[in-house]
Amino acid sequence: MQRADPQDFARVLSSMCTIPHPEARAAAQRFLATNPGDPGTYETVAALEAEAIETLGRIAGLSDAAGYVASGGTEANIQAVRIARNRARDRDGVTDPNVVAPESAHFSFTKAADVLGIELRRAPLRDYRADADAMAEFIDDQTVLVVGVAGTTEYGRVDPIPEIAALAEAHDALCHVDAAWGGFVLPFTDHDWNFEHASIDTMTIDPHKMGQAVVPAGGLLARSSELLDPLAIDTPYLESTGQVTLTGTRSGAGVASAVAAMEALWPDGYRTAARTAQENAEWFATALTERGYDVVPPELPLVATDIPQSTIKKLRDREWRVSKTGAGELRVVMMPHVTREMLRSFLDDLDRLD
Repeated sequence: MQRADPQDFARVLSSMCTIPHPEARAAAQRFLATNPGDPGTYETVAALEAEAIETLGRIAGLSDAAGYVASGGTEANIQAVRIARNRARDRDGVTDPNVVAPESAHFSFTKAADVLGIELRRAPLRDYRADADAMAEFIDDQTVLVVGVAGTTEYGRVDPIPEIAALAEAHDALCHVDAAWGGFVLPFTDHDWNFEHASIDTMTIDPHKMGQAVVPAGGLLARSSELLDPLAIDTPYLESTGQVTLTGTRSGAGVASAVAAMEALWPDGYRTAARTAQENAEWFATALTERGYDVVPPELPLVATDIPQSTIKKLRDREWRVSKTGAGELRVVMMPHVTREMLRSFLDDLDRLD
């Protein structure tokens, strides 16, 4: 078979994955043949997974966190919906469960609704973020989960998490926060987004995004281990007797790399990366505004701008890996591999096309 080389990140501007930290890459290589889905056999990687969850909890304001290292944000979001649905089986009168989320919630919630046979209700936004009053209109006695996003995929916005959590609590529903991308940036901001700030039950937070671990290394956190009980199934042929994960065999490489990346970077390395990314976002937004483009102000290090579709196509033809929002704006994510030099090169090409 002809050798194929992986994607070069030099012109990748819209991905939420990035070049792994060298320590993460080395750890992944050492643990390629391990399976945290069988902790009785692979005890070392099981211990590393416990360490990963402890550190993720510390990042997200939660001591004694429960959870596991998932394949990514999609799996963690599906599991959060599954927890809420299964928990509601013990609630009197819940026969047709639903989930209420903002329009900006990731498409993985659509997958979750389909797979789990549950209704998904999407509430309209206000200024690119969730409107708690609008969400309240969608909640009823069949609502089992209310979702907020801490770092939206398209615009990098942070929903009013304390208000959303209060809505969930008032209706005996669980509250889930999707911080898959934002979770490694938000600790260095003034936003209220984590377990210390609100009565959140579960959270998605992915080391393989801004955390600089290898793929796959997502994260599902729960406020208590009891919240994971609705996921538990028996595993009679394994040394461990039960399992709460969605997949059985899982990547020990992802687990080990997550631990290695967080050991190397938390907190100072992540603080520096977050500051650099935000500075790049604000510089880039200013440069686009000066060229006459409409820009959504970057609350977190993500820039959306209204560049003509024909121009976006030409940029892709020049091998810039860029994507669009649902409304058609160009979307640039300031991941750790995105440098000021890359952004200048992109702007040079944009100027030539204009």
